[in-house]
Amino acid sequence: MSTQSLRTVESNPYRALTPQTVPDYLTAYPDLAVRLGGKKNAWDVKEVGDGNLNLVFIVTGPEGKLCVKQALPYVRLIGESWPLPLSRAHFEYATLQIETKYAPKYVPALYHHNADMALTVMECLSPHIILRKGLIKGIKYPDVAKHLGEFLAHTLYGTSNLNLPAAEKKKNIARFADNTAMCKISEDLIFDEPYYQASNNRHTKGLEDIAQEFQEDAALKNAAQDMKWKFLNHAEALLHGDLHTGSVMVTETDTRVIDPEFAFYGPMGFDIGAIIGNFLLAAFAQEGHAEEKGKRSHHAAWILAQIPVIWETFTTTFTNLWNKRDAIHSGGDVFAPHVAGSDEAIQKRLHAIWNDTLGFAGMKMIRRILGLAHVEDFESIEDVTARALCERKALTFARSLLLNRDDYPSVKSLIERVEV
Repeated sequence: MSTQSLRTVESNPYRALTPQTVPDYLTAYPDLAVRLGGKKNAWDVKEVGDGNLNLVFIVTGPEGKLCVKQALPYVRLIGESWPLPLSRAHFEYATLQIETKYAPKYVPALYHHNADMALTVMECLSPHIILRKGLIKGIKYPDVAKHLGEFLAHTLYGTSNLNLPAAEKKKNIARFADNTAMCKISEDLIFDEPYYQASNNRHTKGLEDIAQEFQEDAALKNAAQDMKWKFLNHAEALLHGDLHTGSVMVTETDTRVIDPEFAFYGPMGFDIGAIIGNFLLAAFAQEGHAEEKGKRSHHAAWILAQIPVIWETFTTTFTNLWNKRDAIHSGGDVFAPHVAGSDEAIQKRLHAIWNDTLGFAGMKMIRRILGLAHVEDFESIEDVTARALCERKALTFARSLLLNRDDYPSVKSLIERVEV
């Protein structure tokens, strides 16, 4: 990868690209054009962005493919009535650079960034598909849980005070502190709006009673605010910030994490809880996709079995990184090698992360059923009654995770209590 490819370009005023204008933009940068090969009139451009925020173009030429992602100055799901700063593209690019440092196998390669255009050009992941779509189809990915556990361990450990000196970490916190608009979306949609009658909220017909129960449950609302306190105040590591099965692309052997535009410094359990919560949602949704009752039970069981793999891979890799640091007398300013009781410290830290993971998993599940932005796992279930039944089961379990975290001392105890 050339130095030219990775430079940040700040020479053009912002303009939203279209499939017709993307070739002209790429032609201006020879290092990008050569990756596609041929002339621009031979390139095929498709706009494939199906998310809530951005434009995403896949450009195919005679010699290769590129992915062009551009931020819009508003929430795409809502429109211009909900403006968003273009700076989120900068935070996404900066996060991908850091993730490339600590977990290069699990992120797309970066080729070009234009800050003024809020645009990044990166590796086109092919034949990868979005993990969420694969799970809905009943596809099994034998390595995805292990890969996600390793990604989490390396990125969370690497950006924490276990690895970084305090001064360097504080500089990193300051670097991402201005990603306030994206954090505000999380603060509102995850921690607040599902627990009152917010105008953005929506839910499947048949869930009116449980939606009202959640809004009137003082204990649940207090637990949600406790997790919000952690979100706002525990700057433990650089987080992806929106790690769900829609931000993971997979093949049977390869896993890549994309879309970290919600990145910020926060509690480690937020990222882990987000992905585990989304695996739980996928498992609860399986019965709704079954052509016959029980026909998807084996796939639901397989999805649930990935959760211990994610957590155990994370803890093993995290512990190994910690012990390696102690062995070579290097690392950050927390639990330095000369401090006795390292094994006890590791277990205490992992227990705290697990407790946070449970709470954040529950909150992520609730917001995807009662809040604004739902998930395809449930939304693609055409039978509304069946969908509501699946979502009700998920909500009931999510409430328990949020309120009764001490009842799940291990990942084994979590899986044993899931009834899909």
